[in-house]
Amino acid sequence: MENIYGFTHYSFFTEMSDLASRHNSFDLSLGIPDFEIDPRLRYYLKESADQNNHNYEPLAGNPLLIESIIQYNLKRKNSLQLKTEEVSIVPCATFALYTSLKCILMQGDEVIIIQPSYYTYGPSIVLNGGIPVYYDLDCDFNINWEKFRNCISEKTKAIIINSPQNPTGKIWSQTDWNQLYSLIESKEIYVISEEIYDTYCYDGVEHYSPFSHPDLKKRTFSIFSFGKMFHSTGWKVSYLLASGELTSKFRCHQQYISYSANAPAQYAIAKYLEVFDPAENQSFMQKKRDIFNELIKETPLEVEQKAQGSVFQIVNFRNVSKTMTDVEFAKWMTIEKKVACLPLSAFYHSRTDSNYIRFSFSKKDELIIQALEHLKRNL
Repeated sequence: MENIYGFTHYSFFTEMSDLASRHNSFDLSLGIPDFEIDPRLRYYLKESADQNNHNYEPLAGNPLLIESIIQYNLKRKNSLQLKTEEVSIVPCATFALYTSLKCILMQGDEVIIIQPSYYTYGPSIVLNGGIPVYYDLDCDFNINWEKFRNCISEKTKAIIINSPQNPTGKIWSQTDWNQLYSLIESKEIYVISEEIYDTYCYDGVEHYSPFSHPDLKKRTFSIFSFGKMFHSTGWKVSYLLASGELTSKFRCHQQYISYSANAPAQYAIAKYLEVFDPAENQSFMQKKRDIFNELIKETPLEVEQKAQGSVFQIVNFRNVSKTMTDVEFAKWMTIEKKVACLPLSAFYHSRTDSNYIRFSFSKKDELIIQALEHLKRNL
């Protein structure tokens, strides 16, 4: 489960999916959609190929896509007024996070990671000469701001925040961002804000980006993912928002690591953004979350807090087993009970157990229904 740096290795995540495949189990382990993309996206990709969009785009990205992003963000409820020089097209969110760290970290700088968290954060910090500092969320997965304050030191250079969050489904409110700013306003601390599930906020909650915060904006790297928005992760196109000054630093490193992102897909996404309705996207995924949560009530598994956002649901399994670790339980569920999930401890740097497993509901409705009907009968 660990690599040479002592971090959770992605092979563990794919191992659970492989287990599901080998044992013919319903796979709710990974957040990889199993349903079709919008046919209009395919149409625009074909149009892009016919228009010969096959060479490198500029370092900043396709100008048409940059303008589409600016117009799209203007139309949203929590609208962002963006300048051209604040938008960068990148291959993926992981690239954006790694490169953001590269342009701000010096050897020995500390970066705070809020756990549970996605597995790439720690390695990205270490590979850039930094030191990860881990803050564990409370039992209810909320932030205790006094405890969080204690993680901030003279060496702190950045804080990584993911909202809506994988795996907990928690969303940072404007009040949370204000609270964070009050802790760092007098220090040179940057915010790396991974907002890849920004279109998946449920029950009327609106996504709030620190890039719209008047004081945080100048020190924030905000990362978004078209792969997550459009269920097209293999297209490898995301975007980064940062101040003009930070964007210049970012591109200094970007040019040596990747230069540009998928050219045909950039054109297709630019055209699709003109017709894309984020409200439809949100409604589509909230329905899946609600199907999952209604059906799981008929099993011994317990949802303590319905996901506020993202495409994941955390579930307490201790009504089923008091003795198994979460890793053992996730494997048992996958092999013996034929429904694949992930243990929450996989989202911590040095924790070997928890009371929780994570399911993805970014799946066809029929798969969610079949999986939970199966658990109802067999768990």
